[in-house]
Amino acid sequence: MTTQTTQTTHATTTTGTSAAAPPSSSSAIAAAEAARTRLDFAKSARPAFRALIGFDAAAREGLDPALVELIQIRASLLNHCAYCLYMHTNDARKAGESEDRLHLVAVWREARHFFTAKEQAALALTEAVTLVSDGGVPDAVYAEAAAHFDDHELAQVLALVCAINTWNRVALATGKVAGTDER
Repeated sequence: MTTQTTQTTHATTTTGTSAAAPPSSSSAIAAAEAARTRLDFAKSARPAFRALIGFDAAAREGLDPALVELIQIRASLLNHCAYCLYMHTNDARKAGESEDRLHLVAVWREARHFFTAKEQAALALTEAVTLVSDGGVPDAVYAEAAAHFDDHELAQVLALVCAINTWNRVALATGKVAGTDER
């Protein structure tokens, strides 16, 4: 009986006669955005929003754009922020990032050969700072990052991690909908 059920499900999926087809992404995004009832942070707190944009831009300055996106993707994954994850994976693709690396950011420790030692140090620091309530930033994580970045770069990476964590929290608190990036 189990074999027949599996074969029937497979046959249904293979032939494309599934009863529950997903809605088109543009209509689903529009419906989700229309159902959103929370405030628009950019309009309601314009000075704070502009300050955050400035902080974000300053944090990125001088950093490799590919590294910037990896950091933002990792923090967004940890914070479960679909809005920012959608935005930064698309930004990374537009900048030429490979699909393989994008798929493996979540499990970078198991796929170290896809990432440079410098990127690994940045990802570990991103995790430690993002999850700071789980035990702070371990000395070994900080030392590894400091071995790959000079003081200025390390400060930029820390600022970037703080910026993306703030963006994640704003997006989550205001119910931002993935796929509605307004940039």
